[in-house]
Amino acid sequence: MQKPSIPKGTRDFSPAEMMRRNYIFDSIRQVFRTFGFAPLETPAMENLSTLLGKYGDEGDKLLFKILNSGDYAAGLAPDELRQASKICEKGLRYDLTVPFARYVVQHQGEIVLPFKRYQIQPVWRADRPQKGRYREFYQCDVDVVGSRSLLNEMELVEIVERVFRKLGIAVTLKMNNRKILYGIAETIGHADKMIDITVAIDKLEKIGIDNVKAELRERGIDDAAIDRLQPILELRGDNRRKLSALRDVLSGSETGLKGVEELETVFGYVERLGIALAVELDLSLARGLNYYTGAIFEVKANDYAIGSICGGGRYDDLTGIFGMPDTSGVGISFGADRIYDVMVGLELFPEEVNFSTKVLFVNLGADEEAASLGLLRALRDAGVAAEIYPEKGKMKKQMEYANRRSIPYVAIVGSDELARQTVTLKDMRTGEQRQVPFAELAASLQ
Repeated sequence: MQKPSIPKGTRDFSPAEMMRRNYIFDSIRQVFRTFGFAPLETPAMENLSTLLGKYGDEGDKLLFKILNSGDYAAGLAPDELRQASKICEKGLRYDLTVPFARYVVQHQGEIVLPFKRYQIQPVWRADRPQKGRYREFYQCDVDVVGSRSLLNEMELVEIVERVFRKLGIAVTLKMNNRKILYGIAETIGHADKMIDITVAIDKLEKIGIDNVKAELRERGIDDAAIDRLQPILELRGDNRRKLSALRDVLSGSETGLKGVEELETVFGYVERLGIALAVELDLSLARGLNYYTGAIFEVKANDYAIGSICGGGRYDDLTGIFGMPDTSGVGISFGADRIYDVMVGLELFPEEVNFSTKVLFVNLGADEEAASLGLLRALRDAGVAAEIYPEKGKMKKQMEYANRRSIPYVAIVGSDELARQTVTLKDMRTGEQRQVPFAELAASLQ
């Protein structure tokens, strides 16, 4: 019989992996809640009409479409069966932002603006699987909708700082503004091709300037415009110097100057708060999703080679697509799977997330079992994860079980221990053993 398998780009998660993943989710969730964000969940599948056209042509190609169920094919001609719109009306969500916008519009009479929510759920993309890129993966999103205040952008920067400080990952947050990108497109004479320009320059880090220039030519950008664009992308210096240079370059673009002003405000907040996070203006950052209109963010790990582990931005009218115009929002998404890979690679997980049980009681007989069960209950009442080996057996076998489960402590209650009302507590990592009175066992394991 053929061994069962799962689709490429998806994964099973063992108990050990889930304990680590839950550590990430819990750490992120705690920070989100500290800033007053409330939890939300939306369905795994959405109507295709909700998803299509929100991510650009490249994003639309990566949507997983779901075949209609039942007798959907009845009465359809052969040529109609080849049309996706006739046989697929639903799709798996590509991200959490568009479903969030749909939710806001659908429930606008029930929510209070500004509406702050966080969402931790899986998303799906029909992508080519590779290192750090999966077809099914989790996102941890935090968004506020119904406010244009740049204080929201500042809070997102602070959330990034606090999350990665909690996880122990050194990161750099790169920022840009889509208004600046429009201003650049306008300045080089191709305002009508802003999307083509942003899609191309967003690949600068991956494919290099020469390949970006080649793609720009394929997208109809002439060489003169490309020559004017290149020095803008290669501006050097700190954030203040880059923004000063941009004011001169974009002097003829009202929209571009508005983007410069917005970034100056956000950087000013960050500086005044003393946020201990490297925040860098990166003019090649474009974030390929079409719905972004203002500030855009991307976070890279400093000490581990992988793609961005966090990203997001401002979207001024995403809800307008669903019939609720002029409702601005801004958010950022933490890529839990890439964060996991970074933490494994850098060995950043604390030891306590590597085991589900802290202490195992060995089972040596009826009287010993009875005493152990009472102690076991007391430990659980004290919040200590504990269990007992379910059958009486050889000590060696039970010790091997504890080792294979990475359980750090074994509690031994034999006839001698019963007589003394003590437990022999063995540290499985060091081999050290000590006698602990029954009444003190819980406190000794806190």
